[in-house]
Amino acid sequence: MVKLYADEPGHEIVRALDALIVSAIARVEVPAALWRKERLGELDVAQAETLVAAFEADFLGTADESPPYAAVASAPAVLESAAQLTATHGLRPYDAIQLASGLAAAGADPQCEAFACFDDELRAAAARSGFVLVPD
Repeated sequence: MVKLYADEPGHEIVRALDALIVSAIARVEVPAALWRKERLGELDVAQAETLVAAFEADFLGTADESPPYAAVASAPAVLESAAQLTATHGLRPYDAIQLASGLAAAGADPQCEAFACFDDELRAAAARSGFVLVPD
């Protein structure tokens, strides 16, 4: 999701997607990643503040607009699935929650068949779980 806000390699691919379903943990992951970019000198403070504010407006919606994507809550069933995925795929905790959220979304809507990710381990786990990968 960071690629929606920061100009990173591959951002064009993510920004061209029509519909996104994200895990609720993005509420923490995206601002953390953007502020990390500021600490590393990739963004200045004003840029980080602007990008975090844009993300928060999108994630939470505004008085005038609904969020442009749906968030899958970290409900007990999603967390249970994530715990199992850490064993099955050897994923880090947040990556397991991301994949469990994707699986929950696909379970609710069979048309949700693509998984957008640039992390190699998470991509491999998503592919083994039956997702079509973006980018391919």
